[in-house]
Amino acid sequence: MRAAFTSVLPRAGALFFAALLAMIVASSVAFAAESGSPDPSESTVGLVFRWLNFLLVFGGLAYVMARYGGGYFRGRAQAITASIREAAAEKTAADQELREVSEKVASLDQEIAQMRSVASQESAAEAERVAESGRKEIARIEQSSRAEIRAAERAARLELKSLAAGMAVDRAGALVRSRMDAKRRAAIFQSFLAQLAGRPN
Repeated sequence: MRAAFTSVLPRAGALFFAALLAMIVASSVAFAAESGSPDPSESTVGLVFRWLNFLLVFGGLAYVMARYGGGYFRGRAQAITASIREAAAEKTAADQELREVSEKVASLDQEIAQMRSVASQESAAEAERVAESGRKEIARIEQSSRAEIRAAERAARLELKSLAAGMAVDRAGALVRSRMDAKRRAAIFQSFLAQLAGRPN
């Protein structure tokens, strides 16, 4: 299309140059007539030259436009039509893409709601699992504490019995010592030695 337009330009320039030459000739005739006394534009010849000039200029322009402008304008119209069709196709593609994006956004909202629901359920299940684990740990600690308390209680009782026995022995020893004098002790000791000596080996 651009090549056709550039090929039109030299021909249009030639026609424009011819029209310009005709105007110069007509104006030179008018200037030559003006050097006389009356105004030649008021005469019939001046009127004829004016009309000839008008017909020549506008006829040349009409010829150039009819000869070369039709193809240019047809090509331009076709280019505009092609651009409109391309824009319509792009608009249709953009509308389709917008619909797809809208559908994806709508499905994304549903997916987010579903993920939130699943996360809430998993969080509740995890909280229940942690609570159950805590209850089991508390029960285990309580059972272990009870066993340790029972063991400590047994050990304390044994220690108390041992202490009580030791105290009873000490008290009995003190009581025996307080009741026995040195002679009686010597006699018991001698009797014990005699018993040992009388035993068969």
